[in-house]
Amino acid sequence: MNSVKKIFYVNIIQKSDYKEWLLYKHYAKTIPSVIYAFGLFNFDNILQGVCCYGTPANNHNNNLGKFKCIELVRLVVNDGLPKNTLSFFVTQTFTKLEKPLVLISYADQGKSHCGYIYQATNWIYTGLGGGVDFYRDVNGKEIHSRIMSDLRLKQPNKKRAEIAKELNWDLVEGTYKHRYFYFLGNKIEKKKMMQALLEKYEIKPYPKENNLRYDTSYEPVIQKRLL
Repeated sequence: MNSVKKIFYVNIIQKSDYKEWLLYKHYAKTIPSVIYAFGLFNFDNILQGVCCYGTPANNHNNNLGKFKCIELVRLVVNDGLPKNTLSFFVTQTFTKLEKPLVLISYADQGKSHCGYIYQATNWIYTGLGGGVDFYRDVNGKEIHSRIMSDLRLKQPNKKRAEIAKELNWDLVEGTYKHRYFYFLGNKIEKKKMMQALLEKYEIKPYPKENNLRYDTSYEPVIQKRLL
């Protein structure tokens, strides 16, 4: 990990920096709701990875007890980076987030992921969650159910099926995912977070499965941070 610190650093980035990475390099090929976005840079100031946090897909997890909860929604880096780079990247983003804060993330078993990066960085595993249905447009792009919820607020007299039919969206049943939590705060705050977590979930052993690596060979336009 110490050698990685000599090669990379982490900083805040904007949508113009991460847009191409999420649309073409990450397997989901979509841009979710993003609250915080961070880039992994080498010391030539060239972007090597993207990590984004947003509003949890499951509204029940917007808060854990009295603590705000956000979701790690996207994580992708270039191929061929040194060992421990991904762990370094994720843990460095923790230092730049507001505190106290609860983090949640999901590893999609439907994509043959079980969350080894979360295990390597000591997240708390609470079994399977998610399973949120989503929509897919005529071009095959996934449309999250949150977008449908926003449309329903604007058209309260219409049902989801009616809106989807008008937009030519197909309903896709969501798969259950491995659910992980991480706490940011002082010892007292973390203790209270754990108490709130145990009221909702059971802590379980980490799952061990064959992790399928998806294709991340797409090379975004070289983005160099201006100092």
